[in-house]
Amino acid sequence: MRRGEVWWADFGERRPVVLLSEGANAEFRAMQIVDPVTIDITDFGLEVTVGAAEGLPLEGVVRVAFPRPGFTPCTWLATVTEQDVIERAGVLSGAKLSEIEEALRLGGIATEPEFQRRSR
Repeated sequence: MRRGEVWWADFGERRPVVLLSEGANAEFRAMQIVDPVTIDITDFGLEVTVGAAEGLPLEGVVRVAFPRPGFTPCTWLATVTEQDVIERAGVLSGAKLSEIEEALRLGGIATEPEFQRRSR
């Protein structure tokens, strides 16, 4: 399991996630891919679209909320284990993964190298 791969994971229901870290102690940092919504979140965060263009069998978005005082952002960031993932769905291009990392940076969330340093 590698950074940038998209897997189906079991969170009580089957949901797609993109892995944002390599497996340290069989745990992976991941972001849930959610269904696209017609609500404009421009003032609240960013969305990165993923889907058929990346060879995935699904269409969705990765959402990153901007930090704001008095606002609890929901970015769908999770830690998954090898037992949580069911089936590999595909892999994102380096360019698409960079878009997600830039959105995380703008949202004030540590990217892969920062996360790896803190988790060791």
